[in-house]
Amino acid sequence: MSTFNFHAEVSGPSNFGDGGRIEIHHHGGSPAEALRLATELVRQLRTEGQPALAAQAEVVRGELVEAEQEQRPADQGRVRQALQTISLGLAAGSSGLALVQELGRLFGQ
Repeated sequence: MSTFNFHAEVSGPSNFGDGGRIEIHHHGGSPAEALRLATELVRQLRTEGQPALAAQAEVVRGELVEAEQEQRPADQGRVRQALQTISLGLAAGSSGLALVQELGRLFGQ
């Protein structure tokens, strides 16, 4: 018999039993933190003169704002797709990329 201790918020579907699988999703931060990071990412990309990437960052920020207003979880697929698009256009080591990676971590990417 095994014992598993979870020391964080746990959510997501689970199917325990023979041939089952366990899916645990820990999304590391609050919605307010994700919105703060998304806002900073928009600002950073505009400052760097990258309007196409800033538009994708606005998609992330907009989704977080809508989710909060509608009291629902953010659409992770939409957020991940926008973050992936942004990360492809950023140089390694840039502050924008660091923000994208942190947002990805918050969404379990």
